[in-house]
Amino acid sequence: MNPIKLVAIVLLVAGALALVYGGFSYTKDTTAVKLGPLELSVKQKESVNIPVWAGVGAIVAGGLLLAFGSKKG
Repeated sequence: MNPIKLVAIVLLVAGALALVYGGFSYTKDTTAVKLGPLELSVKQKESVNIPVWAGVGAIVAGGLLLAFGSKKG
């Protein structure tokens, strides 16, 4: 399998996942206060939304790469 086909498949899968889930979230640990030996840490939940146009664009780009990327001129 050549690298162009692999990138095309990854783009197709990533675009489909972006459309299905719409984003992802993660937890970030931050140190709020550090006073001598005492340390207070805070966990913040962050979320990242992936726009619909990005998912559709990844699917289109992956499809174009799959269709036209392996042709040699």
